[in-house]
Amino acid sequence: MYRLDRETSQDRWEVEALYDLCFAPGRTALSSYRLRDGVPPVANLCLVARDPDGILAGAIRFWPVRVGRAEALLLGPVAVHPTRQGEGLGGMLMREGLARAAADRWPRVLLVGDAPYYGRFGFTRLDGVEMPPPTNPDRVLGWGTWDGVTGRVTPWAH
Repeated sequence: MYRLDRETSQDRWEVEALYDLCFAPGRTALSSYRLRDGVPPVANLCLVARDPDGILAGAIRFWPVRVGRAEALLLGPVAVHPTRQGEGLGGMLMREGLARAAADRWPRVLLVGDAPYYGRFGFTRLDGVEMPPPTNPDRVLGWGTWDGVTGRVTPWAH
């Protein structure tokens, strides 16, 4: 089976290579990456999944952002190596990451993704939450407590 551990600085380049493999070239040009520029991820929530031989099979990261005046987490990227897809590893990373976010008392998480996939983890479409353009508003999804939280998603201020 897989072992989930907190991502460390030693994992960084291996995780980046996984993201390069799993996502289209130019992934860092997406508007969600502008929210991450110069802001470290939430270390307690960034996980790597390794097989019994220590080979990286998946990874997930969370970043602090603001939505209007509220605090939130931006989930992503989450990736599973193509040779390991279909084994439930993405779901395991999602469930563990969200459980850790709740345990760390983060009240809400957002992401840009497909509602049919992320809906099984409790994500729903967010009305009134504006990701930087050119994000499709139908793909802005939230998990947790969003009552009364609206506005633009902006980078976390140090």
